[in-house]
Order: sequence, then structure tokens, then C-alpha cells
Amino acid sequence: VQLQASGGGLVQAGGSLRLSCAASGLTFSNYGMGWFRQAPGKEREFVAGVNWSGSSTYYADSMKGRFTISRDNAKNTVYLQMNSLKPEDTAVYFCAAGTPGISNNWQYWGQGTLVTVSS
Repeated sequence: VQLQASGGGLVQAGGSLRLSCAASGLTFSNYGMGWFRQAPGKEREFVAGVNWSGSSTYYADSMKGRFTISRDNAKNTVYLQMNSLKPEDTAVYFCAAGTPGISNNWQYWGQGTLVTVSS
């Protein structure tokens, strides 16, 4: 199983980025997908999740209204649209495959993509 995240980069505060995570080696539509992030010196935290069909989404409180998770099962890809970015959003962002929501169980992890938000 491979989860390939991309789309990170340097952006000014208030700007936007769209992350993508392409999955291979698994039946993508059988898995919920999620995004996590880890800032320097901090623990990894949940950002957003989406169920297998895209009908249910989940967000950490600090991301609600600014971030949007979506998926395209035809392309085996999950996206994270990030708007109104803040310097505190600077982190390495990871995608994962598993079960979001109450179960919060993640089986596969991808490598990260670095997002840097300048003030």
C-alpha cells in the first residue's frame, strides 16, 4: 500500500493550498481517509477525515470552516483544501487510510508533505 501526499509548499498567511494524496495497492473505496499533521516539537494531530463514499466528513475544531476534505474514488485520491492559512498551520501533513469518526482507526500511513505558512 502506498499513500503519496503532495501539494505542500510555502504560502503567506491568509493564503490557500490544496493537498492531494494518491493511494495505490488497496481498494480505495473500501477505506475512509484522513489527514493528520505534525508540527516541529509537537505530537501528531488529527486534521480531517472522510468516510468511504465521501458522504460524511470529520474535522478537528480548529480546522472547521477553513479546511475541506474530499475524495475522488475514480482517481483513488483524497484532497485537503486549506484556506485562510495561519502560521500555526505550519506542519508536515500526512494522509492515512482507515476508519474515521468514532472508531478513529488508521491502518495505513503515507509520507508527509511540508506546509509552511509565513506571517
